[in-house]
Amino acid sequence: MSSVADGRHRVIGPAILRLAIVGALCAGAGWMFGTRVGLWLAVVCLAALYLVQLYYLAVLGGWLETPSLAAIPNGIGAWSEVFARLYRQQRASEIAQQRLIDNEERFRHTISALPDGIILVDASLQIEWCNPVGERHLGISLKRDNGLRLTNLVRDPAFVAYMNAGRYEQALLFAPLALPGVMLSMAVVEFEPARSIVVTRDVTQSERVDAMRRDFVANVSHELRTPLTVVKGFLETILDDRASELDPTRLHHMTLMHEQADRMHSLVEDLLTLSRLESRQDPETEEQIDAAQLVAEVADEARTLSNGRHHVSVETSRIRLLGARDEIRSAYGNLVSNAVRYTPAGGRITLRCLEQDGGVALQVQDTGIGVAPEHIPRLTERFYRVDKSRSRETGGTGLGLAIVKHVLIRHQARLDVQSEVGRGSVFSAWFPPARRIAPEGEREAA
Repeated sequence: MSSVADGRHRVIGPAILRLAIVGALCAGAGWMFGTRVGLWLAVVCLAALYLVQLYYLAVLGGWLETPSLAAIPNGIGAWSEVFARLYRQQRASEIAQQRLIDNEERFRHTISALPDGIILVDASLQIEWCNPVGERHLGISLKRDNGLRLTNLVRDPAFVAYMNAGRYEQALLFAPLALPGVMLSMAVVEFEPARSIVVTRDVTQSERVDAMRRDFVANVSHELRTPLTVVKGFLETILDDRASELDPTRLHHMTLMHEQADRMHSLVEDLLTLSRLESRQDPETEEQIDAAQLVAEVADEARTLSNGRHHVSVETSRIRLLGARDEIRSAYGNLVSNAVRYTPAGGRITLRCLEQDGGVALQVQDTGIGVAPEHIPRLTERFYRVDKSRSRETGGTGLGLAIVKHVLIRHQARLDVQSEVGRGSVFSAWFPPARRIAPEGEREAA
């Protein structure tokens, strides 16, 4: 406040002083030459001061039309201070603007040097800016396509469906039409209510390595299946036909060998299932599924696996799903078998089929040991085990939830997990509204 007051004094003080001097001169002239002369002199002086103010106001107005540091005029008296201030403010403004331009240019150069494609779009998916990598990935041009809708330029069906859906929780993996033989991973980051950043990344090499890994696992699993089947068959034959001829030690060894061979056989089968699921993004065949019947079938399997150790109940609604029945049944069966394995004797396991958020949820709720929060994000990783010793005791392969994840991905579904250590868990396979088949009455109303 003191600096503002000082500035006002520096502008107003000289003006008041000049008026005082003019008044004194006019008063002196009136005393020496008469009142009329003094008044005329005062009028002339005030008129001159008024014209000077009009002149500098006109100069200031002309400068404000096209403000420029080099064109700031000079003035006298109070106007000298006014123009000096304008000069300082304009200089500071131009320095700040140049710094902003330099920072923006540096930022653009930095973004352009990134190996990933960056495309800035507004709420209508119209292009505002992109870097050269983004232009190359999607076959667009900033100079030519600025302001155009991105989905009108990139006609890849998977890309258009992903952008129009507006659900960006998972990245999209697709092969762009503009770059044959290239695989891109695309994510959308919403950083303002009306703007988003589309990030594309070339994952061709990693996909090739991943494909090699899948092929290797599939081939090794196929090669292991035959000898394992032979070993397992001979062990079963020995245990079935000659168990009575073996001494207790050898019988124990044979039993352990059979258990481990059976476990290896399950592991190979799960690896083959994973390889098959990863080989295609969508199910080969889809059909209408009676979800209530599927849940009832899995519940019967759970009772058999539990062997009376748990109370298994079912809560279902008449709902139909569109998908690959065997895959969905396998995924849901894995969730239920985990509930049986990790729920102590006497616990409750509830299987549900219900409508949720316009889609369908297949749920498994148990009163088991539960999962700590830090483990939940990694549950669907291959061979990830929360309790390694317990998993070995229950015969798990560590691939069940990985299979569940891939089955759900192929059906555009997701796995939701709610769990509390010592109190149980709720595993829910949620299928989107597009997978729910509406009842006849509902379809007629629609």
